[in-house]
Amino acid sequence: MGVLLIPRLTLTLTIISLFIVLSRSSSQEILINNAERRIDLSTHIVKVFLTLKVENIGTNAVSEILLAFPPTQADHLAFVEALATTGKRKKKTYVPLVVKPTELPDAPNETKYFSISLVNPLNSGDTTTLEVLYVFTHSLEPFPMEISQSESQLVYYRDSALILSPYHIKQQTTFIKTPTTKVESFTRLDPTNRAGTEMKYGPYEDQPPYSYSPIIVHCENNNPFAVVEELVREVEISHWGSIQITEHYKLVHAGARHKGIFSRVEYQSKPSFSGVSSFKHLLARLPPRVHSVYYRDEIGNISSSHLRTDSQKSDLEIEPRYPLFGGWKATFIIGYGVPLQDFLFESPDGRRYLNFTFGCPLAESVVDKLTIKVVLPEGSKDPSAVVTFPVEQHLETKYSYLDVVGRTVVVLEKKNVVPMHNTVFQVYYTFNPIFMLAEPLMLTSVFFLFFVACVAYLHIDLSIRK
Repeated sequence: MGVLLIPRLTLTLTIISLFIVLSRSSSQEILINNAERRIDLSTHIVKVFLTLKVENIGTNAVSEILLAFPPTQADHLAFVEALATTGKRKKKTYVPLVVKPTELPDAPNETKYFSISLVNPLNSGDTTTLEVLYVFTHSLEPFPMEISQSESQLVYYRDSALILSPYHIKQQTTFIKTPTTKVESFTRLDPTNRAGTEMKYGPYEDQPPYSYSPIIVHCENNNPFAVVEELVREVEISHWGSIQITEHYKLVHAGARHKGIFSRVEYQSKPSFSGVSSFKHLLARLPPRVHSVYYRDEIGNISSSHLRTDSQKSDLEIEPRYPLFGGWKATFIIGYGVPLQDFLFESPDGRRYLNFTFGCPLAESVVDKLTIKVVLPEGSKDPSAVVTFPVEQHLETKYSYLDVVGRTVVVLEKKNVVPMHNTVFQVYYTFNPIFMLAEPLMLTSVFFLFFVACVAYLHIDLSIRK
């Protein structure tokens, strides 16, 4: 038996060694002729646009391109999207590519990787252009960490002037866009240029794989740091003609903490000078044709809200009871109804499915934890959810009025949600229309038995004497 284990162990080690060699050789077969990166610091959500011109200088065809991130950035990475471009200028077309996390056995310094799968393998000598968008959250560090009501908010942004990549980069340039022209300091490398709200690092020539040159930008950013610590959205489907949505928010201003006292007089008399980093308005983009909209907190209804609707969208501008400074929190509830026929459809196989929007309706906000509960009608069976990105799923049961066996609830959970996640998802289920008669028959039976009991009571003589 031991003699048979030795060849198997040798074969396993050979396969592992071959995989390591192939992973190393694949990085040597790819050359990035030009890389241009644009980092947008306009809001508290950091957006990075990366353009790569890739060439296969090896002898074998390559079917995937790797993106590398240092562990400090990978922890805050919320979204990655890649497109392959063909053509030039007005005739340019974009093809979405599959991006998924991957691991390499010889990753230096705990580098995290994402794999971009090409539609067609890149043959030897061929080139292709990739457009990549990735988004970071909680990557702007307020400094100083506490400010008074009359001070502006300053933040640190830490990155590298050189693009971290497992491939050799022939030429690369990095552009950083700041919210305003007020920049306290920034790391200067040769060459570095600054004009207005834009800083340019590079171009840098012939950088080997995994090159890294840390930089720090200290700039002003008074945009609202709206972070929803927890959002629970309940979507309740009723086949009688409506879908009811209820959203519970725990909102916090994640910028520099407020110190000192708050002066309402100064805040209202000098709006352009006092509390410039605070916010008192939020915009929620709701579906079109909403009705029965309400906005309240733990105290009660908040009347300071404005709803604008048309056939394409509905904008709800809400105002909390008090302006939010750094570190301040607010909890509130938004509820509304939408027509059933706008979001519930029937698939060719006879199943019904809900087509609704994932993500948070608040503009330019980050959600640390999002929970979506889709409450299906009683009697629904075989539920399944289709989402374009990884989420945690499980089922629950909810009991409402006149329910007998309870309603199936499809629960979707995701952390680190950004506006790019506001895409549609589907929840499929089977439903027998006979269950729609359950509640009316139950009510009819109850009233019928009640009247029978009343008639019986009136005709029964309960007296002792004749």
